[in-house]
Order: sequence, then structure tokens, then C-alpha cells
Amino acid sequence: MRKFCLMLALITPVALAQGQVTVEAHNFLKLPSRAGSLNLDRVEVADFATLLIPAGVTELRIGELHMGREARLGIAPAEQTFRLEVQRGEIGTGSHITASGAAGSMSKPASSGRNLDLRFVEVQVSEMTLDVRGGIGAPGHSGLAGADGDAAGCLWGDASRGWDGQPGGDGQTGGAGGQVRLEVPASFPVELVRVRLDGGAGGAPGEGGAGGHGGAGKGCLLYKADGGKGGRAGPPGRAGAAGSAGSLKVVRF
Repeated sequence: MRKFCLMLALITPVALAQGQVTVEAHNFLKLPSRAGSLNLDRVEVADFATLLIPAGVTELRIGELHMGREARLGIAPAEQTFRLEVQRGEIGTGSHITASGAAGSMSKPASSGRNLDLRFVEVQVSEMTLDVRGGIGAPGHSGLAGADGDAAGCLWGDASRGWDGQPGGDGQTGGAGGQVRLEVPASFPVELVRVRLDGGAGGAPGEGGAGGHGGAGKGCLLYKADGGKGGRAGPPGRAGAAGSAGSLKVVRF
């Protein structure tokens, strides 16, 4: 609840009218959910601000884009390629365009970084990062603990041994890095664009289950029935494999 309230406090009033979007410094905005293409005349993301683009948007055309220092465009994961076309603008030092994959869970695998098709016509760049890394694989499940042994008894003798724990599950494979196509003029300084194409790290191995306790001993009239030994802990699972790396293709026009 506290995190939710903090997020609400970071959302700034925005002008999403007449094709304009403005996100003030140190604030956060998510565009309204919609599907397909979106045309905006002007987008301004101030210093350390973030503009999130929903998964349903597959194409965004911007007439004029201004991104301040450490500003971010966050693109939600999706299977469809996302195309961003900017006619003119300026991208400040340390800015990011991020389309990394989502981490995996027990119910779904890690997703790949989203494929990007970018076209910058008259855009000045100081230094920026394109991030299409794959999501981290889901961790392996923990093994079940072994059952405890039966206690000793004067009629049936020594206690039984505890059962061994079950093996931990293997971590899942990380998501693949995305594919990036960057269309820029011949004079565009591609060397100022850092592209992160790594596949997601594999999921951590699951821990083995604990061994069960040996059954308790018992003192009898003529003898003592010994307690049982504890079971062995289950072995851990194996770490998941990293996802495959993505690729970058630069097209000059």
C-alpha cells in the first residue's frame, strides 16, 4: 500500500491533448491503454522523468521529442514489434529507451526483450541507451522436506530413520534479447548509442528439501530403544541457462 501511494504521488498532471504529452522532472506517467498506432505532435520528458508506453501500442509517431537528462521511455513487454518514429528532437545525456523482457514466474516463463524498429530523422543525441535485454528466468522450486521417522516403542523396537528431502527444481531459462533495427541519417552518431542486447540470466536453482528428523528413542523396562537417524537433505537444482542475445541492425538513409 505504501509503494502504491508513493507511485500515485509521482504521477504528474499531463497535457494529453492536441497531440501533446509532457512529463515534468522526477515524475512518472503511463499513457492510456490502447491498441495499434498513436500519433503525437510533441512529447517532452524532463530530467529524470519516465514515460511508460502500454503493451498494446505497436507504433508511436512523434513529431517533436525532447528528452532531458536521464529521462526514460519505458516500453511494456509484448510479442509484437514496437515501432518508434521521431521526426525531430533532442535526446539528453544518459537517457534510456527501455523495452526489456519481464522476469519469469512459476506460472509463466521469462519474456524476451521487445523487438524495436526505430527511425530518427532529425534527432540530436548526446548519449543514450537502448535496453532490450531478456527477462530473468524463474527460480526453481524448493524441494519438499522429508517426513520424520516413527518413534521407537518397547514392543516394536528402535525408531525408524527420517526420510530424505526431495531435490530442488531447476531454474528456468532467461528470456532472449530483443532485435533492434535503427534507421538514422548518414551523419547520425551511432557510437553515442549504447545497446543492451543480452539474454536474461537463468533462474536460480531451487534449494533441496530438508531431511526428516529421525524417530525419537524410548527407555523401556529391560532395555532402551534407540532413536533413528535423520534423513539426508535433498540436492539443489541446477541454475537455468541464460537467454540468447539479441541483435542490432543499423540502416543509414
